[in-house]
Amino acid sequence: MNQLSNEKLAYFKEKLLQMKNETEQEIHSNSNQSPNESIQELADYDNHPADMGTEQFEQQRDAGLDLMRQDRLKEIEDALDRIENGSYGLSEKSGKPIPEERLEVMPIARNLVEEEN
Repeated sequence: MNQLSNEKLAYFKEKLLQMKNETEQEIHSNSNQSPNESIQELADYDNHPADMGTEQFEQQRDAGLDLMRQDRLKEIEDALDRIENGSYGLSEKSGKPIPEERLEVMPIARNLVEEEN
């Protein structure tokens, strides 16, 4: 049985929806940048090869950050699904209630701290 009141569930749902909106905006703003534009810009000038390496590193870093944002978005959507199906705030491993303090810090928490790997 979920220990969270309807008011708390509504609070966490609103918090998750805000996180989802921010994450979607981050993903959208980064997807508007074409990686070839910045490389072409560099190619138009007489640049040191290290500049191209720096640009390539930044693109790889951005791609990694984008994957992290996609993963975070999936975690947020999963948490919203748990609110809808009544399992939010309960550990997926033990079924025990997750303390509100943990949910406050990490609203996407699936398990108790001690159950994390």
